[in-house]
Amino acid sequence: MPEHAHLLFTISYNAEDKAEPMYRIIGDIKGASSHNINRLLKRKGRVWQEESFDRATRENEFDYYMEYIITNPVRRGLVSSPEEYEWLWHETMNK
Repeated sequence: MPEHAHLLFTISYNAEDKAEPMYRIIGDIKGASSHNINRLLKRKGRVWQEESFDRATRENEFDYYMEYIITNPVRRGLVSSPEEYEWLWHETMNK
């Protein structure tokens, strides 16, 4: 989306591994993307808002949120179908 981003992912690990906490994963993603965005735009400063809507979803909510994210560019009138939105990626679109 032009003014915000959606990210939906699953943290998977086995009984012997410890998964990184979600706040660390999101922090790493925001840090790396901020660095790259500022480098591309030849600027410095904050990219992401301090407050965010990061949250864990229940397993039974995953499909709902995936559908919401995929259809968001269409609802916003940016494209007529999700496949037309160049910034959208999900595993079922790119097989």
